[in-house]
Amino acid sequence: MRLFGRRRREATSGEPVSGHAAKRATEEHLADFARTRVGVEAYIEPATRVTQTTVVLIATTGEWTRRRVPDPRTARQIARELSIPVYDVQLTGYPKRMRDWNSRQRRASR
Repeated sequence: MRLFGRRRREATSGEPVSGHAAKRATEEHLADFARTRVGVEAYIEPATRVTQTTVVLIATTGEWTRRRVPDPRTARQIARELSIPVYDVQLTGYPKRMRDWNSRQRRASR
């Protein structure tokens, strides 16, 4: 539930973003990530008290991106549309290549 209205502001332009526009932006981002990387897989993260359900796309290099989705069914639908495998992170955990990529990024930023 949002406390300050139904619309959120776009970070760069300050223009209001409708739910439909936000959904389209998320789908475009995920499709672009999957299209421009090799061996992308989707991992569904469950909702918690703090965050809603998210989907993480992870490439073979370990590079990843995360976006909020309304529910696990939507995450599976997105993965099906992108023709990529989908896993439940509670059952499989995160792949080692993601942890390795994160470690390399931390070392590079020092």
